[in-house]
Amino acid sequence: MKTTATRHDLIVRPIAAADNPHIAQVIRDVSAEFGLTADKGYTVSDPDLDRLFELYRAEHSAYWIIEYQGKVMGGGGVAPLACSAPDICELQKMYFLPEVRGLGLARELAMCAMEHARQRGFRRCYLETTASLTRAVKLYESLGFELTDNAMGCTGHNDCEVRMLKAL
Repeated sequence: MKTTATRHDLIVRPIAAADNPHIAQVIRDVSAEFGLTADKGYTVSDPDLDRLFELYRAEHSAYWIIEYQGKVMGGGGVAPLACSAPDICELQKMYFLPEVRGLGLARELAMCAMEHARQRGFRRCYLETTASLTRAVKLYESLGFELTDNAMGCTGHNDCEVRMLKAL
């Protein structure tokens, strides 16, 4: 039985330690759905995937969970971009199960993340994705992200060929 959530059924909240295994599984499931495998350097290869709560407790970082009837259905976050200028953050780990797609949650989380970053003095926001995630690319473009030819920072996402940057 497939459950379809509606906007008023959802809770958006900061990540908690108990969410770690659940959001890691969401990321693994969505990655598998789109063929984003660990051997190609996608998020599922991230050694910190099972400890996102701890990872996003770092200074200037944040991660939000989408919850439906007590179940983690997705999330997204922002953190300083490693190995880059101190004014650049990275939009990270935006993953949503099919039941909550199309409700505007990715837009909401991205905007929340960028506001969080602005309040902490970041002036630019970077992201990496792949062209096969066409809806994500369209969303980022609609938010004002522009394609950039050069990879920034040290993300480790070797096969993320779509790189985007936005002034905050």
